[in-house]
Amino acid sequence: MHSFTLDAEGPFDFAESLRFLEDWPASSASPSGGTLRFAYAAEADWLPLGVRVRAAPGGVTVAATRPAGRAEIARIFSLDVDGAGFSSLTDPVLGELRRRRPGLRPVCFWTPWEAACWAVIVQRSSMVIAARIKQRIAERFGAKVEVDGEVCPAFPPPVSLVDASGMGLPARKEEWIRALARAALDGVLTTGHLRSLPPEEALAALRSLPGVGAFSAGLILIRGAGAPDAFPGDEPRLFAILREAYDLPEDAPASAYRQVAEAWRPYRSWASFLFRAAGYS
Repeated sequence: MHSFTLDAEGPFDFAESLRFLEDWPASSASPSGGTLRFAYAAEADWLPLGVRVRAAPGGVTVAATRPAGRAEIARIFSLDVDGAGFSSLTDPVLGELRRRRPGLRPVCFWTPWEAACWAVIVQRSSMVIAARIKQRIAERFGAKVEVDGEVCPAFPPPVSLVDASGMGLPARKEEWIRALARAALDGVLTTGHLRSLPPEEALAALRSLPGVGAFSAGLILIRGAGAPDAFPGDEPRLFAILREAYDLPEDAPASAYRQVAEAWRPYRSWASFLFRAAGYS
């Protein structure tokens, strides 16, 4: 195993990340005893990578099955962003959520590619059923990586699904995933490309991909690429939480939510994640 440490700039609590992962169906990783083990197809080369992550003072220690993944693991736990300014945002409603979940940063999908596939799989499906289908796809088409004696299935890389069939999905969804695989192999559906664009431009580019609507585009950019300052344009669950939190009327237009989010810059993604993860009631 190849080990390294990732330090956090600003408040961070790995225990809060694990707490979130325990209730997140989209991830197959199961925290155990303060340790997280998982495997994925690393975006840098699309080869399987097994990872063990543990808390360390001011960050995490990481052990990987090969010398890779530093930047990607940092993105997954939002340690690639200086979070010092997040705690100084003056929105009192957001401040109350920070007090409830101190040190919680967005926990991302292992890659934007995996986030995009999840967005397709979960459409018109329950999260529980979607998680089972995603797991079956990983077991059939992906690699299995041993981490500390534990076998961790890795969701397959784009090249494994670009011509695949029999994923256990409706034909149209399988067609969308094959198209997304081509986009990932072309470098379009990657962290570097998506974060090189202004958020609004990145969201528009994602919406042009097959099977990707407004909600899915926000999921891929925020929870896939880990862009820290994007605001999803159409997310009913988040809007419902914000209506309660800020006492907005039921018929509030999208512009009202965007106005609320202006107070969160340059951490609009982080604040949106915190509202969804911690709720308001």
